Amino acid sequence: MVPLPLFEHPRRFRWQQNLRRSVRYYYLRLMRSHGSTEHVARGLAAGVFAGMLPLFGGQMIIAVGLALLLRGNKPLAALATWVSNPFTYVPLFWFNFQVGWWLLGQPSLVLTGVDSWSSVLEQGGQMATILMFGSVWVGVVAGLLTYSLCLRLLPTLRQRFRRRSLMAAVDAPAPPRL
Repeated sequence: MVPLPLFEHPRRFRWQQNLRRSVRYYYLRLMRSHGSTEHVARGLAAGVFAGMLPLFGGQMIIAVGLALLLRGNKPLAALATWVSNPFTYVPLFWFNFQVGWWLLGQPSLVLTGVDSWSSVLEQGGQMATILMFGSVWVGVVAGLLTYSLCLRLLPTLRQRFRRRSLMAAVDAPAPPRL
């Protein structure tokens, strides 16, 4: 007899349950927070900007520093840096490099004919400069988009959340959906 996947051991999917609980916890904290929409939006924008930079380990420090300067939500800034994570590093930084390449209008980069370590360092330095330039511009655009989307969407989400919470507290039947 073959066991059905419906009856698999529940511990196998515990990490998914933990992830789901964590995401729900932070969502509820965001919805219940009494901070202004601008405060939350500035924190998220600072975190997304810092998350676009190829400075592994320094992204959270930069995000919290920017949130301090912009008077944004510091925990959300640190959390928003995870827009770049080990799964998105390669495509994100490749895109940032391409944007930097396009904005700087660089000639083609030739990686052949390496004669000495100085030529390797020179080409590596050129590539790092292009990547940082592209990352900063992509970060600025992504941060501004995050800020504007948060300003537009967060009040609606909070209002919907409070309405549902009120209905659950009163134990009233839900209105019909159209």
